[in-house]
This record gives sequence, C-alpha cells and structure tokens, in this order.
Amino acid sequence: MRFTVRVPASTANLGPGFDSLGLALALHDIVEFETTESGVDIEVLDAGAGDMRKVPRGPRHLVVRAWEAACARLGITPPGLRLRCHNAIPHSRGLGSSAAAIVTGIAAAYTVAGRELDADALHLAAEFEGHADNVAASLYGGFVVAWSSGERFHAERLTPHESIRPVVAVPPTQSSTHETRGLLPDRVPLADAVFAGSRTALAVHAMTRRPDLLLDATDDRLHQGYRRPAYPDTMRLVDGLRARGVAAAVSGAGPTVLALPYGDGTDDGRGNAAGIFPPDLDVDGYDVTELAIDLDGVQVTRA
Repeated sequence: MRFTVRVPASTANLGPGFDSLGLALALHDIVEFETTESGVDIEVLDAGAGDMRKVPRGPRHLVVRAWEAACARLGITPPGLRLRCHNAIPHSRGLGSSAAAIVTGIAAAYTVAGRELDADALHLAAEFEGHADNVAASLYGGFVVAWSSGERFHAERLTPHESIRPVVAVPPTQSSTHETRGLLPDRVPLADAVFAGSRTALAVHAMTRRPDLLLDATDDRLHQGYRRPAYPDTMRLVDGLRARGVAAAVSGAGPTVLALPYGDGTDDGRGNAAGIFPPDLDVDGYDVTELAIDLDGVQVTRA
C-alpha cells in the first residue's frame, strides 16, 4: 500500500485552558507511507532532519511507535514500512510536533486496517501524549475542548470564529514539555483555580462567538507564571502584546508565543501579523508567521 498522511500543527492551552483547549494550525507535516514485507526505512526532510537524537531513524521514531501501538490495538500484524517525512512543524517549540507524529502513525494504522478514525483513535493518541488537547486538534481540526473521564480521554470539536487569525512567534530556542511541567506546583491557590475555570469557560465562548473577549479569555494564573523562568523572553513578548490589547499566550509548553488577533486587518493593527509586533517589542530571531486555522484535521490520501 502507498498513501500520504497530512497532519496539522496545534497550539494548546490558549492561556487558561491547561490540557483542555486546543487549536489546529495550518502548518503541516506530510508523511509518505509505503508498506513493505519487513523492516523500517525512514527518510526525514526539513524540521528534525539533522537531529538523530530527537528524530531517530528506526523503530523508536514516534510515528513508528504510534503505528505499532495502533496496529496492536486494531488486531493487525504491522507490515514493514518505508517512510518519507516532510516535516514543517518545528520540534520542541510548543506547536504539537509530537502530537502530530502520534496522530500520523495512528491514522496510518487505521488506513491499513481499512478503518475510519474513531474515538478509540483519540484515546490511544492521548495515552501516548498524556493529554488530549494537542492530539484532538491534529485529529479533528478546528478548536477542541478535551477532557478525561476515569481513564478515558475525550474531545469535542467546535468551529472557531472566522475572524480569528492566529499569529505565532517561534524562537530559535527549544523547550522540553517534561521540564516545564516540572516547574508547576502540585497545588494552586483557590482564587487562581476559580480564575482559571472562569477564563477557560469564557475562552470557549470567545473562540467561537465573541472574539472581542479574547484578551480577557486568554488571561492565565494557572501555569504560565510558574514557567516564566524557563522562557523569560517568551513571557516578555506575551506581556508586551497583552499590554497593547492583543490576546496572547504561551503556545503549549512553549517557548512559541501565540497571538490571537481578529478582524479584517483594519482594527488598530490587531488583525495582521506585522501590526501586532511594533518595533519596541523586539522579535529579532523569532519567526513571526500568521497561520490560518486548519479546519480539516488529519487527512489521508491514497496513491
């Protein structure tokens, strides 16, 4: 079999929605699959091509690990694989590169099994990732709300407001999700928990109906402050944007900055990538890009 899997990047949390809110972005990894009799042959292009430690070329490759786990869950014996990976999602920047790899492998297994992606695919992907927000966004596209019930992961896809135009500022430095999670306390003040709950609920409304509320909706007291020592420059940009009335947050575990301007580009500079970063907000070295919201999620095309 020959087929291609195209999977979007994702940004998680959107400020207060820690491990529960996600958004798919139109930046895609594309992996060409060919099943073989045995073995694994991997070619990596673009992002991660020169980093054998983070992107191994054998069975430890994350796409392959997710593929094998999904094949086992589906009750099929995994054939060999030849992969050609066109990676556009930067690694360890808070844009869901690991979630995209996991979703790619699972989508491939479902394709070989002749199955449509289902709730079990989401659960398996979330088990790999440890939370469902990024993987749900990559699976379903659009804006997602994720949660767990008992030992089961779930997510609901919502349609984001058409005027929201995400902008990401990607620094040259990397961040480790494991390390930044280690900075979080086991307990937070009750007032901060109440704040996070109210702002997360508001974020759902703002993302889908009232983008003019995004500045308040993306405010956070739950996790970003504790992680500030890991990426002070990221927080400097987040603080600077918010002081100018632009909804901004750390993208996932960072260090990428996510801004959520909205409108047609005429609303005081808040609707375009250039306008939201004035000269006094130094973004030298950052890759600042306006990205559309991906509404389709993972796509499989047969050769």
